[in-house]
Formats: sequence, structure tokens, C-alpha cells
Amino acid sequence: MSLKMTLIDTHSHIYSNEFDNDRAEMLKRAEKEGVGKILLPAIDSATHEQMLGVEVQNPGKYISMMGVHPCSIKEDYVSELKIAREYLDKRKFIAVGEIGLDFYWDKTFTEQQYLAFHEQIEWALHFDIPIVIHSRNATDECIKAVSEHQKGKLKGVFHCFSGNLLQAQQVIDLGFYLGIGGVLTFKNSGLDVVMKGISLEKVVLETDAPYLAPVPFRGKRNEPSYLKYVVEKLTGIKNVSVDDIAEITTKNAEKLFIPAK
Repeated sequence: MSLKMTLIDTHSHIYSNEFDNDRAEMLKRAEKEGVGKILLPAIDSATHEQMLGVEVQNPGKYISMMGVHPCSIKEDYVSELKIAREYLDKRKFIAVGEIGLDFYWDKTFTEQQYLAFHEQIEWALHFDIPIVIHSRNATDECIKAVSEHQKGKLKGVFHCFSGNLLQAQQVIDLGFYLGIGGVLTFKNSGLDVVMKGISLEKVVLETDAPYLAPVPFRGKRNEPSYLKYVVEKLTGIKNVSVDDIAEITTKNAEKLFIPAK
């Protein structure tokens, strides 16, 4: 895919063990397909150092967030939060993420997920950085939680947005962006309808690699170079050029995550 402007993959776990055997080659493929920056969402203390180890290979191109993923919120969530907060106190991060609620697999720690989510939102306000929200099977609940903190300064993205048009508008009304990735290419996802109804000015692109690979790689390992399939799908939905999508979504990501000093 030939682009005048580079893409930003705003959500990619390129530090995952799934890339240990070919990480360098995978990152070269991303560069070849026009992906100029890759933003790295944190998961928990088991992988923070792996993430930072990838970031240090090319600072400014691979850029880390910090936070605790809702699926990592268990009995010991207080200690997990403490570790993440210590990292945030030591150095700058691009965002607090990924954080949020996940009611897909298990609701055992629902209360703890809410407590951790609210606390990490407050961190973002303290450090004046965005939040990156994981909201699987919990879109309405995450919208409500964010609205409780939104006094005009909270900003961020609903990563891997998979809601309906009404929910999309609620997210936008909160001043947040929609993170759009491989799910857009899935048949019957309904995201094509959502995207027809909203402006590209409210969208950032992501892969969530190694998860949620787009068609034609659905079910296989995802990687940042596959962002091109999301872009190509968007060109058909929005009836604009590849370069237009690259320019708009990259500017959105830079505005949110990499504001001018």
C-alpha cells in the first residue's frame, strides 16, 4: 500500500511472546506498509518490562502506555495498581492504558474492576494524559464510568470499539475517539453501519495485535502491517482515498497522544 503519510497503530501488543520468533521481521513488514508509529498498551506487571524492552529499541517509534488491563484485576489488584502507579511516577507515558471493564469471560471481580478503572482514570487526570479503554461486553458501563469523571479534561479512546451507532455518538459526545481495527472487516460486525454514521475526525486506527486479525487473516496472528486491510475497508465505507484516511486518522492520533509541546 503506497501512502503519502504514515499510519499510526494506536494499540498493538508487539511485545507479546507470540512475536518472539520473528519480531524484527514483523516490524519491518509494518514499516514497509506505512506504519510509522506503534503505541503499546500495558497489560500487567508480568509484561511491563517486556513492553519497555521493545520500546527502548526505537524510542519515539514504539511508545508505551501504563496501566492494568481489566482481565488482570484479581484478588491482588491493589498490588498490581501500586506497581503501575510506581512506573507512572518515575517517567512519562503516552497514556494510562489499557484499562476498563471486561464482562465477557468472568464477572467474579466486577467490583474490583470498577474500583481499578475509576482509580486509573484519576491517574490520567492527574498526569494530564489520555486513557485507553477496554470495554468488552461493557460498553454502556464504561461510558457511564467515564461520564462520571468527565469535567472537560478527560480524553482518550474506546479501544476496539464494537458498539452501535448510539453508543458511538455517546463516546464522541464525551470527547473520546473510537479505536477501529480488524473487527471492521468481519461480516455482520455492524461496524460498517456505525462508520457510515460518524466522522473520520473521531477515529483512530489500531490492530490490537496479536489479536483480532482482519479478513483475510481472521483467526490467525495479527500484526501491525495488517492495518492496511482496515484502511482499505474504510475507503469503501467512507468513499475516500487511502491517503485521506491515513492523513485524518494519523492527525487524530497525534492530537490525542502526541500533542505539540
